[in-house]
Amino acid sequence: MAIRIVHFSDPHAGGPAEDFMAYLDKRWVGVFNFRFRRRFRHDQSKLQKAVDYILQTRPDVTVCTGDLTSTGQPGEFAQVREILKPLRESGIPLIYTPGNHDCYVRRPKCVEAVNTMFSELNAGRQFQDVPMRIELCGLDFLMVNTSRPSNLLCSWGFLYKKDAQWIADRCAEHPGVPKILVNHYPMIEDHPILRTRHRLFGEKPVRQMLENGTLDLSLCGHVHKPYCRVDATGRGENCAGSVTRNGSMVEITFDNNVFSYKTIHL
Repeated sequence: MAIRIVHFSDPHAGGPAEDFMAYLDKRWVGVFNFRFRRRFRHDQSKLQKAVDYILQTRPDVTVCTGDLTSTGQPGEFAQVREILKPLRESGIPLIYTPGNHDCYVRRPKCVEAVNTMFSELNAGRQFQDVPMRIELCGLDFLMVNTSRPSNLLCSWGFLYKKDAQWIADRCAEHPGVPKILVNHYPMIEDHPILRTRHRLFGEKPVRQMLENGTLDLSLCGHVHKPYCRVDATGRGENCAGSVTRNGSMVEITFDNNVFSYKTIHL
């Protein structure tokens, strides 16, 4: 039986600084970015249309690969919480992994906000328990966290060695069960030097797993322009891009041991 997965990413809800401390940490960069650039490029009504499509077509699994917000502030999470509420209450399995903008700073209320959102969208699971395997519809979804606060001018991600080993260990289990990695950052980077400010570090072991077939598929976001780099069986990496900037997401069908992809225009 065919299994359908809808994959979307990077809504980037934003707003003003929510407390004076925002001007003393990295949030002021994100607030400035949203005020003068991002709010003109990201249309939150597209996220609403994405939710409507998912509710109408009822895929087997929905995956969101992060950056619900622009600076990880509670008010930003509240914006997307309201839009995602019908999806959360629909009974359709949802997997959400935070992006670097969701884990923007270490301020307690921001950390609490992303932890709460993670639990709400992942059926009560706890962010502190990542990495975790989620078994759905005969597929193993392997969630790892690569998003952590970085310095003022960079959007770095970090895949720790212990997490890469965890992925390898999980891939060795349950032979024949497809393994799908869910995280925010691409494992396959075309221009690592040009994108040094935005890249993931420590990704090489996992990229090798994708190349040799140990890992079937990587679902990611972070890069706002979508791409699909897969082989003839659909194995490789799919980046959903930004749902609110491009007005699109991806529907993935797994049937007869092949992954196929369809862009959904919203």
